[in-house]
Amino acid sequence: MKIYADTSVFGGVFDKEFAEPTKRFFEEINARRFTLVTSAIVEAEIEPAPKKIRDFFTRYEAIAEIVPVTQSALLLQQQYINSSVVTVKSAEDALHVAIATVSQCTLIVSWNFKPIVHFDKIPKYNAVNTLNGYGQIGIYSPLEVISYDDDNS
Repeated sequence: MKIYADTSVFGGVFDKEFAEPTKRFFEEINARRFTLVTSAIVEAEIEPAPKKIRDFFTRYEAIAEIVPVTQSALLLQQQYINSSVVTVKSAEDALHVAIATVSQCTLIVSWNFKPIVHFDKIPKYNAVNTLNGYGQIGIYSPLEVISYDDDNS
């Protein structure tokens, strides 16, 4: 299963609120449960981040599929904006979803709740995807994709 991780996921490892589920997500990447996909946009957004985040990203960059920003992704991003899924203010967030969609990822994971992982946005992204000839994409936080096999629930 190909899973696109946006910039917030790499930073989430060092965020008190998101650290535990994010670390578990990357443990599952290490165990090869998922194929990690990320993009040139994430590379650019990570560049000004603190050294510990850049170093963490570099470790996973070596095993990730790094997808480029394509004309198809830029066109789909514009469709999200034109269809009022997000405003221009959230254009980079829309580009992450577009890149993941065009790259045929099964899921995108993000800690960006307002512009990406939101009950109101997800069906709108997928409606635009369908109208533009793409498949649906699952949009989740890392908390929702990690395994709970060790739990008794």
